[in-house]
Amino acid sequence: MRGGLALLGALMVGACSPAMPKVPPSRIISLNPCTDALLVELADRDQIGALSAYSRDPAQSSMDVARARAFPFTRGAMEEVIAAQPSMVVSGSFTPAATRAAYARMGLRLKEFSMASTVEESEAQIRRMAALLGHPDRGEAMIARINRAMRQAAPPPGAKPLPALIWHGGGLVVGGETLVSDLLRRTGFTPFAAIRGMGQSQFLPLERMVVDPPRVLLVIGHGDADGGREGRRVLGHPVLAQLRAMQRFDFDAGLEYCGGPTIVRAAQRLAQIRREAH
Repeated sequence: MRGGLALLGALMVGACSPAMPKVPPSRIISLNPCTDALLVELADRDQIGALSAYSRDPAQSSMDVARARAFPFTRGAMEEVIAAQPSMVVSGSFTPAATRAAYARMGLRLKEFSMASTVEESEAQIRRMAALLGHPDRGEAMIARINRAMRQAAPPPGAKPLPALIWHGGGLVVGGETLVSDLLRRTGFTPFAAIRGMGQSQFLPLERMVVDPPRVLLVIGHGDADGGREGRRVLGHPVLAQLRAMQRFDFDAGLEYCGGPTIVRAAQRLAQIRREAH
């Protein structure tokens, strides 16, 4: 009986004692350019084991390439990641099932982040990443920067939205249910693809653009990558020069997909384009 009371007392003391603080993870490996950008902004330097190789490539990075190259990198092979023995792996939501299972067998924590389609979804991901890293205050600071940038990028009251089309070299367009389309709406534009019923990565022939041109054409491409050569050929077609009502602007591919800190730069660029459009 005395032993039972002692055990009960020990359990009660344990229940009333403050929980031991969780140790923030170290040696974190990121396999995705969007999680790369979040990790660099929210983590301590010594928490980062490696970023993905994507962020070292100007055609695929959503952050400053020079900054990304200051960190170790990984090409994301399952064997390479397991050998590094990270305390946590962060990635997009398309991790193959076999890779996910292998990480689980080796006791590796995998945290997946899907592609945000709105500013609010991105802010939720920022809070989640900051909490995982043990720095929730940094997450709130980043969200405050995003909210400030969005307020500054908002169009003047009563301004009429301008139909804008994001166009990849070769004719691929961006659909309406994407983060960059959400940013377009918030900065004084109407996503042209959405109002024309076009989904993600649909093809827009030159003939259709001529017959039904957007007010603003945002051109994405990096040299000969992303259909750049074909894109220059199409954009250089003399018939486009006759579309006096359509204005063309360059839009960095690194601003298109990722949320987090990328939103600030994307909003600033879209606000600049909105001011220059006439």
